[in-house]
Amino acid sequence: MTNSVARSILLLLALTLVLSACSSTDSPIQQGQLVGNTPETKEDAVLVQYLEIVTPDVDATCAALEKMHGVRFGEPDPMLGNARTVDLKSGGRIGVRAPMAEHEVPVVRPYVLVDDIEAALKAAGDAGAEIAMGATEIPGHGKFGIYILGGIQHGLWQM
Repeated sequence: MTNSVARSILLLLALTLVLSACSSTDSPIQQGQLVGNTPETKEDAVLVQYLEIVTPDVDATCAALEKMHGVRFGEPDPMLGNARTVDLKSGGRIGVRAPMAEHEVPVVRPYVLVDDIEAALKAAGDAGAEIAMGATEIPGHGKFGIYILGGIQHGLWQM
C-alpha cells in the first residue's frame, strides 16, 4: 500500500468518526444549550461548526463522502477558499478544498464554535499554542482563527 493510499484511508476513517460524532440528533443546539456555557449550565458542550478538509483530491474526497453518507456537496465557495461544502445535521458544515499555497499540507481541521473568538485565541496562546491565524472575518460566514498546539491544527469559529 502506498503512502498516499494509506493517508487517504486514514483521512476517510477520521472523517467518518467526526461525521458520526457531529450527526447526533441530540446536538447542543437542538437541546438549546449555548457553547461557552455559563456556570448554570449542567454540562459543557463543544460544537464543531466547520470541519475543513484540505486535500489535493477534492473531487475524489467529495465523491467518497457523498457515496458513504448520501449527501451532495455544493459548488466551490470563493469565501471559503473554494471549498465545496455540505451541511451537518448539527447545524455546522464540512468544507473540502485544495491547498491554497504551495506550503499548505493536507489536513482535517475542526473549527469549534465559540462565543468570543478573541478571548478563545488568547486562552489558546496562554496555554502555549502558536496562533497561526488571528481572528479573521469571512463576510456572511462569521469569524475564524487557527492555532497549533501539540503539532495539531485547531480552528475556532464565531458566528
